[in-house]
Amino acid sequence: MAKKGEEIPVVIGQGGLLNGQRWQISKNLVIGRDASCDISIPDRQISRFHASISPTTQGPVVNDLGSKNGTFINGLKVEEPHQLQDGDIVQIALFQYFVYLSSEATIPLDSASLPVPEKPHGRGLFYDARARRVWIGQVEVQPPLSAAQFRLLQLLYDREGEVIARDELIAGVWGQEDLAGVSDQAFDALVRRLRKRLTDMDSNHAYITTVRGFGVKFENRG
Repeated sequence: MAKKGEEIPVVIGQGGLLNGQRWQISKNLVIGRDASCDISIPDRQISRFHASISPTTQGPVVNDLGSKNGTFINGLKVEEPHQLQDGDIVQIALFQYFVYLSSEATIPLDSASLPVPEKPHGRGLFYDARARRVWIGQVEVQPPLSAAQFRLLQLLYDREGEVIARDELIAGVWGQEDLAGVSDQAFDALVRRLRKRLTDMDSNHAYITTVRGFGVKFENRG
């Protein structure tokens, strides 16, 4: 059980039968077709006991439990225990997706009841920095972006049209002291996940572009 004031990580269903449902990762969660599972998905593509998400001192870890159709993190098949990072997408077979957020505090309790700020003139995408909420048009990006995704978007958005160097973005997201410890693969994965979140909302405009050898830039609608 989480201690008072401790942030509790969560997984939230994306599409499928469990869209919008959330589970705190405060204990071992078994995912599968069997009704006894903590997260039960009644579909034949899902093994009876398909995968598990377990809390550890370093963060939640995903294990595939010998499933027939596989467990995937950000599109890569889980072959051994995999530690989750904020914003990771967990896919169970080809059927059900979940997004992992490192803290339930990042999720609005009832986003439908919260007001939408006045849209800046001519802007397709805009955000509320205090609430860490993002809209494309008048539709809010849900579930909320992870902390790293939001910070990356904020850095790019505030310098729209400018190609920003990778090292500058890494320092802005993770901190200058972690610059040497963040791999190109980790940075590329973050950019890819953020781009996918925006493309899923608006597939007719490329908000984020990677300029090979230089960096990344953001271009809004309008």
